[in-house]
Amino acid sequence: MWWNALLLALRAIRRNLLRSFLTILGIVIGVSAVITMVTLGRGATQAVSDQISSLGSNLLMVRPGQRMGPGGGGFGAPPFKEADAEAIAGQIGGVRAVAPQVTSTVTVVYGANNWSTSASGVSADYFDISNWRLAGGRIFDETEERAGAAVCVIGATVRRELFGSEDPLGQSIRVKQFSCIVIGLLAAKGQGAMGMDQDDLVVMPLRTVQRRVTGNQSIRTLLVSMKDGVDSTQVQTGVTRLLRERRKLSAADIDNFNVLDTRQIAEAMSGTTRVMTTLLGAVAAVSLLVGGIGIMNIMLVSVTERTREIGLRLAIGALEYEVLLQFLIEAVALASLGGLIGVLLATVASFVLAQVMQVPYLFQPGINLMSFLFSAAIGVLFGYFPARRAARLDPIEALRHE
Repeated sequence: MWWNALLLALRAIRRNLLRSFLTILGIVIGVSAVITMVTLGRGATQAVSDQISSLGSNLLMVRPGQRMGPGGGGFGAPPFKEADAEAIAGQIGGVRAVAPQVTSTVTVVYGANNWSTSASGVSADYFDISNWRLAGGRIFDETEERAGAAVCVIGATVRRELFGSEDPLGQSIRVKQFSCIVIGLLAAKGQGAMGMDQDDLVVMPLRTVQRRVTGNQSIRTLLVSMKDGVDSTQVQTGVTRLLRERRKLSAADIDNFNVLDTRQIAEAMSGTTRVMTTLLGAVAAVSLLVGGIGIMNIMLVSVTERTREIGLRLAIGALEYEVLLQFLIEAVALASLGGLIGVLLATVASFVLAQVMQVPYLFQPGINLMSFLFSAAIGVLFGYFPARRAARLDPIEALRHE
């Protein structure tokens, strides 16, 4: 009986292919929209997590300023000193390494090419703390760091813009008014948080930047790397207490610096992305309901068109539930077919859009299966009323219908 009902339903669908396609179009759009939004949203969440993680693992970022956000910059707060970094490394338990960082925008020149980039003055620990890997060459050693030598390690973007296909190692580039020898090449990291190009930088010893670029001993960022398994909250509390003592802040004074945990930043940004993904998926799911209403409308029309056929079946002995089952299966078949097409379309669209948006493509079998089953449920929900109406037709009145 079920098989016969399915064959009758498919025969009815095939009899009006164009109308059947237009009927399931809402389901196709709804399913594909939901799957695409959720897949891209999860890919974006993963991209945000990866970008934050690329800054460094188990990392605290300490910067001058009373708070983050508008009006909370560090311009009015005193900068840090190298002694602050040494104190944190030596006095706070659970700290693996501390790297002071000074950053300034500079123009670098090689031959006829020039490029505006970011010059970072750091200690050698910076490369390990920030998860940088070398594509070639070496980093500066302790002697070069202490002497403020004119050596540098360049990012992939600077290498491309200045040297093209030429090997930069051993070449001299001009940074502001002095020449700097390229001793190392950083492996590409790609786009970072907030759309920043992480590869657009030139890294030099801290004292080189302080003496030749900024002209002062100020340090605007301290990168604090923690040991694995250490409670970041305790380290964060210890760093805050130590810096308050060193900056001579009384109990009534508020902190004039920020201690940010990159893990917490990643969790906050990922949470925001997940909420947006849920909202977009919910909005897209509305089109599934619209598609269900379209199926109900067409099924009502189909019942009206096939009134004589229904009356004939009832007259020769078909039971009401058999007629109801036929039309219900037809509605479910339409919705399921729309769901299947929507899943296939969403898979292709998600893959293509993920490449365009430069986010990971994460295939989610759960959301695909759930969307397909939901589309079938839409067929049951919106197909029941037309099927019930068909089953309750009076055979005599149905046979009289023109």
